[in-house]
Amino acid sequence: MSTPARRPSALWLWSGPEASNALRTRDLAVILRTYRRLTKISQDQLSGVLGYDKTYISMIENRRRIITDVGTLRHIAHTLAIPVHVVGVTEADDATFVAMLQFADSVLTLADTARQSGRAIEAVNELWPLVARLEARAAEGLIERDSLAVLGRARLSLGLALGNVLPDDKLSTAAKWTGRALIVAEHLGDRDFLAHVVTMHGNELRKAGRVGAAIQRTQHGLALAHDAEARTSACAVLARAAGEAGRADLFDAAIDGYRRHLDEAGGTGMLANPFTFREIILRGLVATGRATQAARLLDQRPNIAVAPQWTIIEQITVGDVLLANGDRSEAETTLLCALTEAEAYRLPHQVQRAIDTANSRNVDVVTKAGQAMLTRLRLSTGFRIK
Repeated sequence: MSTPARRPSALWLWSGPEASNALRTRDLAVILRTYRRLTKISQDQLSGVLGYDKTYISMIENRRRIITDVGTLRHIAHTLAIPVHVVGVTEADDATFVAMLQFADSVLTLADTARQSGRAIEAVNELWPLVARLEARAAEGLIERDSLAVLGRARLSLGLALGNVLPDDKLSTAAKWTGRALIVAEHLGDRDFLAHVVTMHGNELRKAGRVGAAIQRTQHGLALAHDAEARTSACAVLARAAGEAGRADLFDAAIDGYRRHLDEAGGTGMLANPFTFREIILRGLVATGRATQAARLLDQRPNIAVAPQWTIIEQITVGDVLLANGDRSEAETTLLCALTEAEAYRLPHQVQRAIDTANSRNVDVVTKAGQAMLTRLRLSTGFRIK
């Protein structure tokens, strides 16, 4: 009597390179042999998993028995968590999933465009149905390598969008989703994607208050980065984290790398442009006790078009520089303007930044306005995402 074998996680099993290649053959003999090789089980053990005689398994693997019965094919696919279309069986749910994947790239592109243009809530609304369906599929183990790659991108995109719309005390949720993307990226072995995910996860950790972990992640992302844009993004995030940690030497080193790679990148990407570069320098100089030096850069604002959220981020940073240099009146005006825009675009994290900046210098009118806005935003942004 055969001994049933313990089945491994199909999520990782069928998404590996060898298993993925086996699935692409649509050949049941190849798929079963690959399954046994990867799980290190015998034909006798596989017969126990499937409930068939060992000789029957041997005949399938040696192509002496070609399975055409839909019920048998469905049983094998469901038991081994193989997407049923791979073995030539059509199910309504599987067909729906395949159709959804065909539109996944468009959904992800639209969501990222919405987030980058200041419409992060729209991005979340676009992403959540896709993510929920992919997560359900992954939980069932019915996911191959290509689908897993989509899941990784969707998790990352959702985490980044949530990082723009959740209040500060909920930002750990955004970091959790980018962390889930990191699990997938590490498994897939795509270095460019891994470098991007590590860097963005570091940024969400920073926003969630885990600055030490953010620095470690971002340094890893910088080490992995191949191209100029990826290195620019990693240096930008590292500079922000180093500034918040008060580590002037690390901040200066990151800014030097940022400046160097920015020239190579040619001004592409959200972080690879002169506007963001200046904002990060301003923020870091104030955070590391060099407010006077930061004030000298206030008149050097690049005249380039940026998304509304970046204008809001910059206004709050400028307000911080002005307060640190004793210009309370101009700072108050700047921060109140930023608050109005942050509420209009429903960006609670930026509202909280403005409040924290005002609190540091006792600018009560900004603090009170910001707290009222946070209350309104909490009532209007009711995501229930775990």
